[in-house]
Amino acid sequence: MAFDGIVTKAICSELSELKNARIDKIFEPNKNNVLIGMYLNGKNYALNICIDSQNCRLHLTTHPISNPKVAPNFCMILRKNLIGMHLKNIYSLDLERLVILEFEGFDEIDDLISKKLIIELMGKHCNIILLDEQNIIIDSLRHIKQDDEKYRNILPHIKYVFPISEKYNFLDILTFSDFYNLICEHISKDKSISRIISDLFNGISNGFIRTIIEKLDINENNFDYSSSYGKQCLEKIYDYIKKTINSIDSGKLSFCPIYKDDGTQKDYYLVPIDSVSDNFELNFYIDDFYYVKETSDNFKNYRNTLLKLIFHTLQKYEKRLLHINEKLKECDNMETYRIYGELITANLYLFNSNSNLDVIKVDNYYDNNKKMEIPLDNRFSINVNAKKYFKKYSKLKNALEIVTAQKIETEQELDYIQSVIYELESAKTVDELSEIYDEILSNSVFQINPSRNSDTKKKKIKKSSLTKNKNVSFNPIKYNIDGYTVLVGRNNKENDYLTLKFANKSDIWFHVKDFHGSHVILKFLNDKNHSSNSNNILDIIPYDLMSKVAKLAVLHSKARNSSNVPVDYCEVRYVKKLNGGKPGMVIYTNNRTIYV
Repeated sequence: MAFDGIVTKAICSELSELKNARIDKIFEPNKNNVLIGMYLNGKNYALNICIDSQNCRLHLTTHPISNPKVAPNFCMILRKNLIGMHLKNIYSLDLERLVILEFEGFDEIDDLISKKLIIELMGKHCNIILLDEQNIIIDSLRHIKQDDEKYRNILPHIKYVFPISEKYNFLDILTFSDFYNLICEHISKDKSISRIISDLFNGISNGFIRTIIEKLDINENNFDYSSSYGKQCLEKIYDYIKKTINSIDSGKLSFCPIYKDDGTQKDYYLVPIDSVSDNFELNFYIDDFYYVKETSDNFKNYRNTLLKLIFHTLQKYEKRLLHINEKLKECDNMETYRIYGELITANLYLFNSNSNLDVIKVDNYYDNNKKMEIPLDNRFSINVNAKKYFKKYSKLKNALEIVTAQKIETEQELDYIQSVIYELESAKTVDELSEIYDEILSNSVFQINPSRNSDTKKKKIKKSSLTKNKNVSFNPIKYNIDGYTVLVGRNNKENDYLTLKFANKSDIWFHVKDFHGSHVILKFLNDKNHSSNSNNILDIIPYDLMSKVAKLAVLHSKARNSSNVPVDYCEVRYVKKLNGGKPGMVIYTNNRTIYV
């Protein structure tokens, strides 16, 4: 369910256990988060306040968040005003998504002072506002002028005004009769019952009502409000909401996860229970839920951004290859133009050199003297036409040599881009995506107009990334097969480092043939008697071990869903990298092939 007014009230009810906690740390990791460190009864707590429009919330957290080296201005103001003070009270207003934290402490001359921190969790209007004793705004995380928000300003040195809601307060509804009458007054054929209730009452989300309807096994389709069945269903919904709210203050409230078809957690809903729940149970559940959700969202957004960049580059090189193929197709007629020129030159004596003709017929001595028609440009003499054909032949001959080299290079670039796409498809964490992004930054393939200076820097980065003496991000996937260690690279740069720097010369290198995939290294401790003979080293590998490692190479490749896949393997000593080769691209010799 969404972080609505009911969840906000439940969270605040648990957080009330932190009254009298001392504020000792405050951080602002990013523009949407503020962390407040508290100390109470020998324990440290971290209160996470997030005002992101999609995931706004308030809860205790145990997940670390990286902080900037220099604290932002609002963080410094919070530290100046709140550190050393004690949390006097924490509460929400009715079912509003608005939380008030009251602090109390002493100033420099030991006079008792108080401050308030207002947390507004209202979608795009989320904010964190620091007030003094007279409810004057000291500062806020987001400054809002009257042009941006019509009903109030959020600026320093002005009086704070609470937001106004046009919805009804469910806590003011004392009986089911009042609830039912309000529903009947706002019946709409275009809206479901869940949407009507959530639009009518403040702090109750559509998702919460839909969960109740599903839990109570109510058929929302063709819902007849006037029938006795419809009235009974509405009464069940009303009773569940009422019971949930009443359970909050008593601490008799729990939650149930909602899972997707694949077994992963999708959402949750609140459940009134008979016993008292554990301390901060809902807080830490919300913490884990949103941590997983945000991690997944960040990963997807990051990967989609990288894919967009890469697909743009891929399209550019595909267009280049198409243009090259068109040029090569033009070169198919190269020899014809040479023959035209030679036949015209050989038969000049048959024609008036000053005559302007559209076509001539001559004996083709390349084809048993068969008659051959040669088109001419009548604007020029026959002799000039011959020179034009020779010039066209020479031009296409030179173009063929240049364009053929360009095609080979472009196909190599496309092959490399496809390997990066495979990396992104195989990546599981944001850290892995960051490493791929570093690889992209250091490669000119993905730069539109790379400068000479940037090329020099990239070459330096590329060189240092394969140096053992430097700090290299190296964390290959590790397997243990029949007592042998097997290492698998996660991306192109790691493949290079794993094969060319980390692995021993006598280790065994595996890679799927003709498919993009990871380099796989079998750490094979061969006998000294076989150390000088590479063929014997490959011969002494147990077949079962070789087959299992080859299957692992297939698993970490684009051929993972194929059968009877060829896998090449050889000693690491026979794996080389060409000068200027792209990350992950190598050549190898003395290899054997196994099909798995």
